[in-house]
Amino acid sequence: MKRTLEDYFVDGINYFLLILVFIVTFYPFYYLIIISLNDGVDASLGGIYFWPRKFSLVNYTTIIHDPKWVLAFFVSVARTVVGTFLGVVFTSMVAYGLSNKKLMFKKVYFPIFIVGMYFSGGIIPLYVVLRNLHLLNTFWVYVIPSMLNLFLLLIAISFFREIPAELEESARMDGASDLRIFFSIILPISKPILATMSLFIGVTQWNSWLDSAYYVQNDHLRTLTYKMIQVINESNLPQNLQGAAADYANSVAQSTTFSLEITAMVISIVPIMCVYPFLQKYFVKGATIGAVKG
Repeated sequence: MKRTLEDYFVDGINYFLLILVFIVTFYPFYYLIIISLNDGVDASLGGIYFWPRKFSLVNYTTIIHDPKWVLAFFVSVARTVVGTFLGVVFTSMVAYGLSNKKLMFKKVYFPIFIVGMYFSGGIIPLYVVLRNLHLLNTFWVYVIPSMLNLFLLLIAISFFREIPAELEESARMDGASDLRIFFSIILPISKPILATMSLFIGVTQWNSWLDSAYYVQNDHLRTLTYKMIQVINESNLPQNLQGAAADYANSVAQSTTFSLEITAMVISIVPIMCVYPFLQKYFVKGATIGAVKG
């Protein structure tokens, strides 16, 4: 069909809007990267918009050579890997059990989960519970409280309900146990919802810093995001009260607290940006299936 002048005009408007949206969403990340690759003292003068004016890797070498930042990075990686794995396995197991139509007292469980999803007991009751469970100042305080995600639980229940019951019945006739059915039959055909859960839980684990601030006093268990928030908060104090942040930045030539903040942000963003493209296909499919069929 021959395209009219109106078609070209509408396409032009669409392309213009798409390019505008791309610039608005991409430029903040690009700005962080060019500032992190610029000399810190020079960046504090402003006027950097498109590329580094005085290229330098000193911000990255400063963080890499600091054992506290390196340790915080590995703590964040460890909590993300372990927390995501256990969160996906535990949440999917609970969801699969609740999706069983023959489950006893099923109508009692759902109101409890709904109330728990919208109302929280607060920080102090949670602190008391964690203390009684001896989880304070341990690595497991990052993992165990977040093993059950109620929002993802509801999506996963909707997904598992659509799996044909004949699969489970035929496996049971062959003598398979419940765990064997779940791990050998159900999980392999549930990649979309597992990828969705992995992305949600992984991003939450990587970005979380409140638990590191409230429930951990051991500096060896601090996360990367907590270190970043700590530097940002200290740099926002009046000049005569900045203390550690200013001393830390001034101790390294060509670095400032601002450039170190930006560099820490880049380091905290890049891992998630690298993982997301590999999960996007499953993420969209899993979220759509769970939402529509729920």
